[in-house]
Parts: sequence; C-alpha cells; structure tokens
Amino acid sequence: MIKGSKMNSKIIGLDIGGANTKLASSDGTIVELHYLPLWKNTRLPEVLKEIAQQLQPEKVAIVMTGELADCFEDKEQGIRFIKSCVDSAFGLSKVSYINSLGRFQSETDDMRELAAANWAASARLIGEDIGDCVFVDVGSTTSDIIPILSGEHKAGLTDFERLVRSELVYAGTLRTNLSALLEKVKLERGWCRTASELFATTADAYLLLGKIDESMYTCETADGAGRSKTDAMRRLARLVCADLSEIREEEIYEIANQVKEKQISVLAEAISEVAEKNKLKRIAAAGLGEFLIKEAAERLGFEYISVSEHWGKEISKVFPAYAAARLLACKPF
Repeated sequence: MIKGSKMNSKIIGLDIGGANTKLASSDGTIVELHYLPLWKNTRLPEVLKEIAQQLQPEKVAIVMTGELADCFEDKEQGIRFIKSCVDSAFGLSKVSYINSLGRFQSETDDMRELAAANWAASARLIGEDIGDCVFVDVGSTTSDIIPILSGEHKAGLTDFERLVRSELVYAGTLRTNLSALLEKVKLERGWCRTASELFATTADAYLLLGKIDESMYTCETADGAGRSKTDAMRRLARLVCADLSEIREEEIYEIANQVKEKQISVLAEAISEVAEKNKLKRIAAAGLGEFLIKEAAERLGFEYISVSEHWGKEISKVFPAYAAARLLACKPF
C-alpha cells in the first residue's frame, strides 16, 4: 500500500489514449471508459469539460499515450494538444502529469517525457503494492510488459525503445487487425492465407469465444456493422475472403481460436524474454486481456497475480488511470 495515500472520489486519474480515455477515482468508486478516437473529429475537449462539470474533482492526475495518433505531425504536437484540452477543462492548478519515469512532471522537465507514460504510473503502483514482477497490461490496442525491481520499473522510456526490448507488443483485445496477427489460418481444406485488409479485429474473435460481451466491444467494428455474434462471424469470414455461405460456423470459431492461440504465443514469447533478462518469474496482470496473460503465465510456469482479484475487475480495465489517481492521492502538496 502506498504510504500516506488519501482515498478520495474527488481525486481522479485520466489515461488519455489515441482511441480511449479512461477515468478512475483514487478510491475506486468511479470508473469510466470513453471511446474518443483523437484522429476523427475528436470530442476530447468537450468530454473533458463534461467530466469536470459532473465530477468537480479537487485534483486530477494525467497520463497519456494519445500523442502518437497520426493526426499529429509528431509527439510534441500531440502532447501539446492533450495538455491544452486537459488544462482548459480542469484548470492548471488542479492538474498534475505523470511522466515515463512514473514521477510527477515538473515545469523544467522535457515535455516529451509525458509521451506514452500510462504504463509507468501503473508500474509504480504495482512496485509499491506488489513488488518485484513483470507487470503485463493487455488493453484494447497494445500489451505492456514492464519489468519491476525494487519498486522501480526497468523498462525503456519510449514506445520505440520498448518495442526493441519486447516490453511493448502492439496487439490488444479489441482493435488489432487480425491479418496483422495471422498470415495463414488452418481450415478443413488446408492452410489458407489471410487477406491483408481491415476485415476483422481481435474484438470479433473474443466476442465469439465469450471472452468479451457486446458491452465490452467499445471500439468501432471493421465494417461499421453491429456487434452481434453473427456480425462478428461475417467479419471473420471475410478474413479468408469468404462469406457465411462459403465457410462453416465451426471453421469460423476455429479461426477465432487460432487468433487467441497466436496472441498468447506472441505474448508469452515477449514475457519470457523480458523476464529472463531481469531474472523475474512472477507476473502481475491487468487489463481487458487478463485472460490472455493468465494463459501465457501458465505456459511459462510463472506465478500469476491478477489485478482484477487484487483491486477489482473494473479497476483492472482502467488501471493506469487508477494508478495515476492513487499516486496523486499520496503526493505531498
């Protein structure tokens, strides 16, 4: 437990990503997820002002990853946009930003240290409350794999660096294009190459497999159609350039299982690499994709700690926002 933490629903954390903005209060009583793609006529400024009016927080902690959205020329432009939205909504005096070191940013620090820093807030809280481990957070879009030793993360400080070090896998439980995961799928008639189009995403596979429900399918669908299992089956069929008259339901479910198997395999490989490098054999798992992390941990024979069991399922889905709020709650002012 972080020392001196003052749990309070008036202290909130916001994790502003390229697609989703997540919110949690430091006492965990408020949890929200807003689908706000920054690249598409974003409503981020309006939604932040609505949050400020509705919750009237006393203090706000911010972490971000949305600066990488391709509507910005570079990360600095993205950071400036997000900061302007936040500061305008809540007021400068209430807002604190957490950087990639997991520390609160000072005015003299390099602004670029705020880029892609949501995992650093999570890692700091995990380091304080759980201790040495590999912290793995599989969200809608990406998977963070963060080594923590003696309460401090030992990860690279940028997404670029973390990709090189296998501390970031760019695949998640909702928004990942299935053709980016699977070059081929095995069907009754043999191996079949996949179409490299955005026909289906991981959300479709996990909806069919019962790992998420329609309410958890918070991103847009690949074809703009619905989120029923039949809709998802149509999208998965298109992955092999078929429709529901050409491919059996059982084969579509088999494709979904191959998606899950591939994602677990990729995740386990990255976890193994990071764990071996840092001599760790314990995993703390968070995010919508905890079910993937659990299977990866079992295959590796690692001890598994669930953030859902530790703090609650809803907190796990927005853990960086919750961690940011918790860190702010114990910050001396």
